[in-house]
Amino acid sequence: MKYNPLGKTGLKISRLAFGGSSLGSVFREIDEREGVRAVQVAIDHGVNLIDTAPFYGDTKAETALGKALREIPRGRYYIATKVGRYGPTTAAYFDFSAARVTASVDESLQRLGLETVDFIQVHDLEFGNLEQIIHETLPALRRVQAAGKARFVGITCLPLKLFRRVMDQVDVDQIQSYCHFSLNDTALLDLLPYLQKKNVAVFNAAPLAMRLLTNEGPPGWHPAPAELKAKCAEAARFCRERGSDLAKLALQFAVSNPAIPTTIVGTASPDRIRQYLREIDEPLDQALVREVQKILAPVHNLTWPSGLPENR
Repeated sequence: MKYNPLGKTGLKISRLAFGGSSLGSVFREIDEREGVRAVQVAIDHGVNLIDTAPFYGDTKAETALGKALREIPRGRYYIATKVGRYGPTTAAYFDFSAARVTASVDESLQRLGLETVDFIQVHDLEFGNLEQIIHETLPALRRVQAAGKARFVGITCLPLKLFRRVMDQVDVDQIQSYCHFSLNDTALLDLLPYLQKKNVAVFNAAPLAMRLLTNEGPPGWHPAPAELKAKCAEAARFCRERGSDLAKLALQFAVSNPAIPTTIVGTASPDRIRQYLREIDEPLDQALVREVQKILAPVHNLTWPSGLPENR
């Protein structure tokens, strides 16, 4: 496993990180024991960052993760979890108030069986009032940090422009972007100079674009527009016809940029995590990347709306 420095945190993070959403049966119903084993296999093979959230499976992911970590020494991994989002994209499932996010941290710690997390992140801040997040939510998380319950404070969202809007007004230690550095969407690269100037830790998530870049295709709930789904399916067929696999190519591409310290990929399968770890050590087929990107060119950086209308 290769490790990279992570912003101003002083940490060195594995270039592949474990995404906990799959432990919440977000993509398929899982056997919890299989999910627990997947976490343990990842750590045994050098993965040292695990990302989760109360939202994933309505706390199911954090609960399973807590079971996985019981027999693993705390010094072998870093944990990132989130606050603010607790259900689907309706207002009732978002609460960025100081009281709720403070309580949420304690709830997550209990489920995880930990005294502290390494990163506490505002989850999908595009669904909140940015003024509240800047002046109430993030200060509350700084108090959580001061109390020793979290080491670093971060933010997550889909619309890239919101990172700048928030960070122009308040400091954060870390950001998590998803679906914006992959074969079909490299928009995160435009933001990297700003993030580097801030010396902020960067998590890149969803290198397979939430299964758009797989043979299986995306789940029914995937919000991508039809033309993006169609082009990704075409790219998957192209790779199969050439004896390759789009998901493998997508994962290798996502971890290939030295400016991005870590990429989060989710799976609840021990065999799949072993596969991912093998694949990132294999050479990237640059010629195939160019051919696939030609297919995806008409939908390059095409995304979907997320959050409140004023935040899109």
